[in-house]
Amino acid sequence: MNASPQAPPGASPPRRGRGLRLLAGVVVTLAIVAGAAWLVWSRLNPFGENSIDRSQPALLQSIHDLSRFEAATGNFQVIVDLEKDAAFLPDAVKGTRTLFVGAGGVDAYVDFGGLSSGALTVSPDRKEVTVKLPHAQLEKPNLDNGRSYVYAQQRGLFDRVQDFLSSSPADQRELYQLAEKKIAEAAQASDLRDRADQNTKAMLQGMLGGLGFEKVTVTVDGRP
Repeated sequence: MNASPQAPPGASPPRRGRGLRLLAGVVVTLAIVAGAAWLVWSRLNPFGENSIDRSQPALLQSIHDLSRFEAATGNFQVIVDLEKDAAFLPDAVKGTRTLFVGAGGVDAYVDFGGLSSGALTVSPDRKEVTVKLPHAQLEKPNLDNGRSYVYAQQRGLFDRVQDFLSSSPADQRELYQLAEKKIAEAAQASDLRDRADQNTKAMLQGMLGGLGFEKVTVTVDGRP
């Protein structure tokens, strides 16, 4: 049999091998260029946004001594359904309807600062003590921004155009105010104040009993 011919010494490799190496080099070069371009674009993206907080430090304006006992907290949630209609235009043209979920808490407290001089009486043998407390009061509702949000909203054509052209679209202040009002009404109608009264009584009975009084009587605003 005849031996297959061999390439003479110093001959160049086949063109197919050179083509594959050249193609691999081009692919690697393109990958490097694409990665560098992406890195530069991510750092110099003209459409990107950076948040810079230039707010000044908070300043302490005043300090008030507290003489109240925070006795109970109620958590409330309300759905505000606010609709605004135009007198002579259909809702599709002019009008809005917004469903807003408002969530927040209301604190109930007993104010010890307003106690009269006769609110605390001690028996001559210092074994009995009587305390007369005012009825618990309610703080202003504190809405939780993290749990309060617009659930749904319908707007007429004019309202959409107005919001688009306005530099300051309609805010949600009215929705928050309505939610606070409704939560305050719900807290007033609940037993939150009575719960605060009972918690305050239990606190005083335990504290005064620990001071050595054998009988502790606590009354709240004429209640037994």
